[in-house]
Amino acid sequence: MWVGAEKYLQLGFTIPASTFVGWILGALLARWLHNDWLPLAGLVFGTVAGFVYFIRMAMSEKFKD
Repeated sequence: MWVGAEKYLQLGFTIPASTFVGWILGALLARWLHNDWLPLAGLVFGTVAGFVYFIRMAMSEKFKD
C-alpha cells in the first residue's frame, strides 16, 4: 500500500520541486551575471523539466505496475 502511495507522492512533488530549484538557480545566476531575466528563465526551465519528468514517469512501465 505504501509503495503505491510513494509513486503518487513522487509525481506530486516533482513539478513544484523542479520549479523551485530552477528559480533558485536562476536567481543565483542573475546575481552572478547581473541579469534581471534569469530567475524567470530558470522558473520556466524548471517547470518544463518537471513536466518532462512527470510525463516520463507517468508513461513508464514501472509506474503502471
